[in-house]
Amino acid sequence: MKQKKNVTFNDIAKYTGFSKTTISRYFNNPDSLTLENQEIISKALVDLDYKENKVAKILANGQTEFIGVIVPNLHNHYYSEMLNQILQTYEQFGYKFLVFVGNEHADTERKYIEELMSYKIEGLIILSFTIPSRELADLHLPIVTIEREDKYVCSVNTDNYMGGVQATSLLASHNCDILIHINTPTSPEIPAYGRIAGFEDVCREKNLRHKVIYRDLGNTYDSMKKSLSEILDELEKDYPTEKKGLFISSDTHANVFLNLLIQRYGTLPRDYYLVGFDDSPISTEAVIPISTVGQHIDQIAFEAVSLLVEQMNERKKRRPAPLEKTVHKVITPYLIRRETTEKDS
Repeated sequence: MKQKKNVTFNDIAKYTGFSKTTISRYFNNPDSLTLENQEIISKALVDLDYKENKVAKILANGQTEFIGVIVPNLHNHYYSEMLNQILQTYEQFGYKFLVFVGNEHADTERKYIEELMSYKIEGLIILSFTIPSRELADLHLPIVTIEREDKYVCSVNTDNYMGGVQATSLLASHNCDILIHINTPTSPEIPAYGRIAGFEDVCREKNLRHKVIYRDLGNTYDSMKKSLSEILDELEKDYPTEKKGLFISSDTHANVFLNLLIQRYGTLPRDYYLVGFDDSPISTEAVIPISTVGQHIDQIAFEAVSLLVEQMNERKKRRPAPLEKTVHKVITPYLIRRETTEKDS
């Protein structure tokens, strides 16, 4: 069977009577042509059964339509769901994604960025927090970060402080004897620090007995289980008969802690109230659905890609106008009450 010949720009030019330059302008700068000529060429593409050669297009204009993405890990359900939502924006924006998992190693992530740059990515989305934003800004590439230090680059984040207030106020409404927030050591420059600040402010304003437990929880199930098991032992020793309200830094960690309680007691004890953070799928899939502060993960992903596309499109203009200052979008969270706090109702 004879192989079908690929249709070239020269074929389209002969069919329409236009020059090859005009055909090239149709693909690379269609607005430079009249609507009538655009329609003629568009019809010719259908008549000739033209299939776009993406490689040839990249070689011609240097635009790969690739966006790089670096995430810290995929064990935390927040990151896996955020990545899922980012990938789904292809239908809206038409950009493809090259994804690397950094595993919290700065030098490894620098190598990944070098690799991405060699693929001529047009922009970069970073959820990992190991490389300072000052260093990222020096790449001179459109960049948007999510939930990490962002002084020198554009970002999209949740209002973590409001989320901390929502979670703490929910636990306070159940008249717990002690409120406890469990989190990894977090710099005030990281957006997630707002969860800690919101927790502490509510406790101080309401004169509530409280404690913040900082612990490196790790990024594997075994490391999380070990650290949270040690914390559970401490709570059992320090507050054996008291009603404990726990605000835990993420749904993933909250679910591990919940599993530890169920393994020890066969159920969620009456003296434990749990609130997580993210509203990632694990919060509803847990053996006892977890109350949580929901992040609009789909909206954050869309806004991040949209903000990045705006910057990339600007760079393609004949006279691009760089951003005068970085853009930081903040998305309002929402509180979800589930069985780990609503057992009295």
